[in-house]
Amino acid sequence: MNKSDPDIHGSYGRGLTSSTAWRRERLLNIGINPPPESRELNEATSLSSSTPNFSTYGTLPSPRRYRQSKHSRRNIPFLPSLATDPIPASAPGSPVSHRSTIFKRTKTISTYDPPPGSFKTDGDDYFQNSRFMNTKLNGVRVWYSSFTSVDWLHDAIKDSSRVWRLRSRKSLRGRLLSNVDRSIDWITVTIVGFLTAITAFLIVRSEQWLFDSKEGRCLSGWWNARRFCPNWQNWAEAFGTDAENGDPNQWLGTASWTVEYIVYTAIALFLAAASSLLTIYLTASPSFITNKDSGVLGPEFESTDKSQSVEPPVNKRKVLYFAGGSGIPEIKTILSGFVIHGYLGGRTLFTKSVGLALSVASGLSLGKEGPFVHIACCIGNIVSRYFPKYETNEGKRREILSASAAAGVAVAFGAPIGGVLFSLEEVSYYFPPKVMWQSFFCAMIAAITLRFLDPFGTGKLVLFQVTYDKDWHAYELIFFLLLGVFGGVYGAYFSKLNIRWSRYVRKTWLKTHPVAEVILVTLVTTLLCFLNPYTRMGGTELVYNLFSECRSDNDSHVGLCPRDPTALAGPLARSIGVALIVKGALTIVTFGIKVPAGIFIPTLGVGACFGRIMGIGVQYLQFKHPNLPMFSVCHGDMDCVIPGLYAMVGAAATLSGVTRTTVSLAVIMFELTDTLTYVVPVMLSVLTAKTVADALEPKGIYDLVIDLSQLPYLDAKREYSWKYVLVADMTDRNVGVIRLDETNSVKSLRDKLQESLSLGYADSGFPIIRRDPRGWKTVGYIGFNELEHALAIVADDADALCYFISASEAAISGPVSEASSFTESASKIDPFDFTVYMDQAPLTVQTNSPPELVQQLFAKLGAKYVIVTDPNGFYEGVIEKNAWIAYLNDLEGH
Repeated sequence: MNKSDPDIHGSYGRGLTSSTAWRRERLLNIGINPPPESRELNEATSLSSSTPNFSTYGTLPSPRRYRQSKHSRRNIPFLPSLATDPIPASAPGSPVSHRSTIFKRTKTISTYDPPPGSFKTDGDDYFQNSRFMNTKLNGVRVWYSSFTSVDWLHDAIKDSSRVWRLRSRKSLRGRLLSNVDRSIDWITVTIVGFLTAITAFLIVRSEQWLFDSKEGRCLSGWWNARRFCPNWQNWAEAFGTDAENGDPNQWLGTASWTVEYIVYTAIALFLAAASSLLTIYLTASPSFITNKDSGVLGPEFESTDKSQSVEPPVNKRKVLYFAGGSGIPEIKTILSGFVIHGYLGGRTLFTKSVGLALSVASGLSLGKEGPFVHIACCIGNIVSRYFPKYETNEGKRREILSASAAAGVAVAFGAPIGGVLFSLEEVSYYFPPKVMWQSFFCAMIAAITLRFLDPFGTGKLVLFQVTYDKDWHAYELIFFLLLGVFGGVYGAYFSKLNIRWSRYVRKTWLKTHPVAEVILVTLVTTLLCFLNPYTRMGGTELVYNLFSECRSDNDSHVGLCPRDPTALAGPLARSIGVALIVKGALTIVTFGIKVPAGIFIPTLGVGACFGRIMGIGVQYLQFKHPNLPMFSVCHGDMDCVIPGLYAMVGAAATLSGVTRTTVSLAVIMFELTDTLTYVVPVMLSVLTAKTVADALEPKGIYDLVIDLSQLPYLDAKREYSWKYVLVADMTDRNVGVIRLDETNSVKSLRDKLQESLSLGYADSGFPIIRRDPRGWKTVGYIGFNELEHALAIVADDADALCYFISASEAAISGPVSEASSFTESASKIDPFDFTVYMDQAPLTVQTNSPPELVQQLFAKLGAKYVIVTDPNGFYEGVIEKNAWIAYLNDLEGH
């Protein structure tokens, strides 16, 4: 190689990557020799910006591909196509071929892993021996593409190698770097917790002001919300309308409630529409450009070059709106080892934060607590980019994301311990003890910071944090049990109805008019909620009032504590019942619209309404029949029954029925009430709700949304019935392979790669095999992304031969061969030696192995693929993670 050429493998994971459009053109032009006079023009064209192509991702499977998979994968259906279709852009950094002088001025292709030439060979480097590097790095990898799975094993090996390199340096500088590396984890989670609390404070204050602006304005300062304003003026007063019955001589001759309703509706529609427009136009998935995506030869990257046309898939992935919804289903999928570029980026963070304040303030039946988890993970992802140990290791990055999720729950509910348990129980996939400590520390920093900021002006972290003075009684356990049954039934049928609404109703004209759907839902919400005080108030305020304990002679909390409970029990219960029905129905149609929307607060509100109604009924029964045996423990105390306690228990049960959380939810409720007095009622109702809900609908709302979005989430907690099947029945034997006994030129490998991508094998690779007298032996495995990267480097030599050195050949040839592939400087690396990209020790299972073994390899070890061999060790086929997930979904469906 010419020594003046830049390093073909790029810098340590942080170099500029080449444009997908540039790489596609370069690979498609392999074997095509342009005339000399057009060479300069082609260079300028390939390196210039191209017109954005706003085509969509594809989630829906191609019928052609699925029919073929039924035969080729031996009962393992394909997961729907997950390859991305990014927008072509300019190439700030482009590949450099060692024989090309045309592209000298461009940047280099960077890799996810450090290139072989970047390792030093001095005595202070662990990798001075090529054998150790060969063992520690199971192939150099390029960046993960969007909508592909993470290789947990590779990233674990990579981080282990990095840590050992630091620990093995015995010099003063080496020990200092090692200590700094240990402290980076705690510095990162501290920054994440601090920024999460500040973001939550700004969202809460903005939402309060916007929500109150629907009803009036503050004369002492327009920026103050109602709770911080000593001089508040309603819109009816501002427009000069009589506060009682109206005056024909005044503004438009309308009554005060009419003016208030018109302004209320207009502002609500504006806020909801603004939130929807931000979500749709700023976070649509095709608008996220990344040069880290690979698979550019696939049909999703169809070129404008007619001579190299590729049949596009029949169905493409629906457009995703990253700021829409709660984000928890997608966070679960990402933490399980799935890459979605842009979902945790800065633009999504900004849109989610601003859109959340707007959507909650509009009065829609949604909450902001769930999206706080998404927002916190965005902050964690952005902060982690500044530290190479996270930026170049997706497995390590997910440790920070788990801690960020705990901080999000901590600021949402003021429950740092509950946040850690929620991250462990519901969100995280990999949660070792170290991550638990970091999550607890991050949640603590977030809670302390938010406490100092005091968003509500009450000294509390959340608005509906309450305390109770009285204990519960044994006879109330039967009522708490009934609340658990209600929570389970509601949770199961809410999930069913919401998913059916999304699957069937939203597939109509609403699919192409998402803003119109938001406006219609907002209009219906204002029509149904304006006149009832319990539906008109905000979700957190409603939950707070329903949770509150009534004191003697205290008619507060919006009429929930009347002086004569016996006379007003019926009307009060009917008003709360109307709020329950309206809130429950609106939440079904609201959750899933294209605005940032959480499910926690609406669900807590429904459960609190039912619990308050039951508490009012029990209180009424005590007032009417104080001598009943079950009320003997009250000893004549007329305030023995606490309706607010029933509301709190009912809210916990209903939320458990919807989300299927148990331990974390119980702890959150303990932290909200500042006491462990009600541990038994909450635990009883939560466990009952989960049991009933699981019997009616096995999956919670988040898992159902994952299925609806067709995201490849492998649930490690679920148990499957395998019947009488073996690994041999699940093996894909028709996957393409690279045979070492064949001529593997640059062009032939390009054609083989393009053919596999056109068949839908996006997140896959090629087993590398060699002929043996009795069959085929596995040499290694190379991913499509790595092969594409290697081919892009040598694309100028279409007929040149590429080769792979097996471990046995390396052992026979000695250290010289190893050095040529692993330890020589970048200027001496043969770019046609693709061994550096090959996994020479892939996981293997035999055809007679039970399927439980494969499940454990994917779920517990985090494998991305498994090579299948016969009992004699000869190659049989491959089982890939995405295909395995599709098989499990098909098995579960039957």
